[in-house]
Amino acid sequence: MEKLTGKSQTSQLTNNLSVKKQYLSQNKELFGDEIFLELSQKSKLPKTVIIDDTWYDALKNEFQKDYWQSLTETVRKLYKTKTVYPEPKHMFNAFDSTPFDKVKVVIIGQDPYHGKGQAHGLSFSVMEDTKIPPSLRNIYKELESDLDLPISDNGNLQSWADQGVLMLNTVLTVEANQANSHKDLGWEIFTKAAIEAISKELKSVVFILWGKQAQSLSSIINDETHYILSSVHPSPLSAHNGFFGCKHFSKTNEYLIKQGKSPINWSI
Repeated sequence: MEKLTGKSQTSQLTNNLSVKKQYLSQNKELFGDEIFLELSQKSKLPKTVIIDDTWYDALKNEFQKDYWQSLTETVRKLYKTKTVYPEPKHMFNAFDSTPFDKVKVVIIGQDPYHGKGQAHGLSFSVMEDTKIPPSLRNIYKELESDLDLPISDNGNLQSWADQGVLMLNTVLTVEANQANSHKDLGWEIFTKAAIEAISKELKSVVFILWGKQAQSLSSIINDETHYILSSVHPSPLSAHNGFFGCKHFSKTNEYLIKQGKSPINWSI
């Protein structure tokens, strides 16, 4: 792909994810590491977002709303002035890894891990060669109890996402060492819209809701067409009060099989 030059660059941008990513990498002098591209400062067209095409279509109305403009402007500034996780290229990893029409399971988290080298855009997951956080360790313990799977020393859950498990945090960014620091910036509106789209447009999806925050979203999920599994959070503070023994992994696969879908290989 020939490098684009001139003021007309942005007008030549397409909605194809691979083309957009290639364009972005070739024009870092224009955009740096930002993943929010604006067609024109004066354009009335919606912002173009580097996100999987199926999700772009499902959520295109969100990208035209006032809150989205405010959110993206704030996040841009924060990335430039603070240490923010995950890296911009991983911000929409959950969406890019699990296309809208491939979603079979949704595991809802809160905000990204706020330590260096941890977050990569998937809820509960950490990058390889990173110490496994306590909540994820408890998830592995439940996997061992439920499905007799060995406890892994790898905390990267990318393989789940690749199979149709949307690993979605309700907030997609966080300041280093400041948990919940990006709460109420507007991410919750966006991720709620994503959950609503799944509930309305797809059928027979398993929603796994661990903890009160995740469970608060149950009201926007149609439990007549989807399967909701709830328990306390896998945090060490609560796991013994109902997470251990919940058998959500085997229950998920049993439901998927009944719906004619392939089960998830939960081994890491």
